[in-house]
Amino acid sequence: MECWVFMGLFLTCLIFPAGAVVGGVSGRVSFGFVGGGGGSGGEGIWVGGGGGNTPNPTPTPTPDPLLGTVQNRAYSVLQTWKSTISDDPIGILTTWVGSDVCSYIGIFCTSVSSGRIAVTGIDLNGKNLRGTLIEELAILTDLTLIHLNSNRFSGTVPVTFRQLVSLQELDLSNNNFSGEFPSATLYIPRLRYLDLRFNSFTGRIPEGLFLMRLDAIFLNNNQFVGEIPQNLGNSPASVINLANNNFTGAIPASFGYMGPRLKEILFLNNQLSGCIPEGVGFLTEIEVLDFSSNKLFGHLPDTISCMNQIEILNLAHNQLSGVVSDLVCSLRNLVNLSVADNFFSGFNQQCRNLFGGFDLSFNCIPGVTLQRPLPECSVIPGIGFNCFGVPVIPRALVCGRLVETPTAVAAAPP
Repeated sequence: MECWVFMGLFLTCLIFPAGAVVGGVSGRVSFGFVGGGGGSGGEGIWVGGGGGNTPNPTPTPTPDPLLGTVQNRAYSVLQTWKSTISDDPIGILTTWVGSDVCSYIGIFCTSVSSGRIAVTGIDLNGKNLRGTLIEELAILTDLTLIHLNSNRFSGTVPVTFRQLVSLQELDLSNNNFSGEFPSATLYIPRLRYLDLRFNSFTGRIPEGLFLMRLDAIFLNNNQFVGEIPQNLGNSPASVINLANNNFTGAIPASFGYMGPRLKEILFLNNQLSGCIPEGVGFLTEIEVLDFSSNKLFGHLPDTISCMNQIEILNLAHNQLSGVVSDLVCSLRNLVNLSVADNFFSGFNQQCRNLFGGFDLSFNCIPGVTLQRPLPECSVIPGIGFNCFGVPVIPRALVCGRLVETPTAVAAAPP
């Protein structure tokens, strides 16, 4: 399985300007980008795409009868799409003339079955085009990737896109798309990379999303609402970004059982409430986990100590309470932990040894500067609520075994 691993923590905290090409960030690895878009493209040898010193286009108004039927069909589709694009500030579409569609800038062709040449890629990332998507694009059934990030496309995703049976990557990020979640994407059988971030999509996300064989799901910075579907844990994705929407309700319990395939997941800046699921400890290979800027309450589950690969853990701006124990701060790969703006009453001295920093400001820790006023600490949200629905275990449940742990420092010296 191809894998896109991003430092989404920084991506979602920084708002990119219009026209910015959004790709891998912060030194993470991203594979197989074609022109700055998503993941890898189709098989075969790519030809076309334009760029460089483009020769003067030949003004051929009709398809060339010497070309194959497939290319003639592609010519008709692309000319129809071209006619709906209302602004092309850098003149990309001036190369879309003549029936040799493989010479168009942003169009890529591949030799497919029986030596047939077909349009298998559209990559117009960062071209600042204004227009819409047309239903006829679904005629190009050999497409393996569509990369349109950082343009000004608007409207909705045509329902005909379900006919794109070869499509593996769909990147519509940083545009002006609107409407409900594009349901057509649920029926694209080979889709592995779905990027809808930085648009204006609304409504609920469907359960079917997490039944797809996607490796990367980017829905951040839209206007999605409602609860996250309970079958979140069924997704095989390695990267999921749900940040900066209007999701409500609890984090699905199934999230904790996604297993070692999950490397990064971001919930930040929504309206999520309730507890952090106990099953989070099963995410033994996760590297980035961000719960910040929600309404989560209760104590941290001890099973967090099982996340041996975690590097960045952000719990800030919630209503969490209790003690930040050494079970959290002694995680071997943890370099950055933020618990700021919660109701924690103590922390273990081990937390001060974190290489990347430990932010504990605006909590309720006696003897430490920059804490909440005492009146705020007298009423702790969710106090006495049992997150797990079972009697409180007097000893910590750590990676499946009960162990004795030393009492954390209630008031660590500044």
